[in-house]
Parts: sequence; C-alpha cells; structure tokens
Amino acid sequence: MTDMHNPPHPGEFIKETYLEPLELKNRFIAQKLHVFPSTIGRVINGEAAITPEMALRLSKAFGRSPESWLQMQANYDLFKARGRVNLDEVQVIYSTNG
Repeated sequence: MTDMHNPPHPGEFIKETYLEPLELKNRFIAQKLHVFPSTIGRVINGEAAITPEMALRLSKAFGRSPESWLQMQANYDLFKARGRVNLDEVQVIYSTNG
C-alpha cells in the first residue's frame, strides 16, 4: 500500500484490505452493500469517490466509521489537488501567522 505522503484511494484500501485477503469479488461486495456491481467496481478502481451514502454502507459492511471512509477520500483528494493546483497567483487575504 502507498505511504501517508501518497494516500491510497479508498477503493485501493478496500481491495488490498478486504477483497484480496478474503478472496471476495466485486459482485459479492455490491450485493452486500446493496449497490450495483458497476458502482462498487468504479470505487474499487479509483474511478468514483466515496460519497456520504457509500461511507455509511461501507461502515456497516466493514466496521470502520463513516467518518474514516470520508476522511480517507478527503486525504486522497487533497493530495491529488496539491499536485495539480497552481497557487502562485493566489494572494493572502488574511493570515493568523503574524
């Protein structure tokens, strides 16, 4: 799995933590989460983000809190944004740093 400086997409985490070790298939996971197989497939492949609704489903299915699933997604999204957003022309409006 990737390190904290390059956080994994939640789908990668699901794949490496649950699907592969437990030999679970996407279709089985989709059935248990009560979603379409294509939906879970997009999440597992990193093509879809974890929504609050999906976080609730994953929480019940895998025992982690919904907040942890959403935080994992936010960490991934923020890392990706840092790599593509140019802040050179953004100006400070207010700062508490002196």
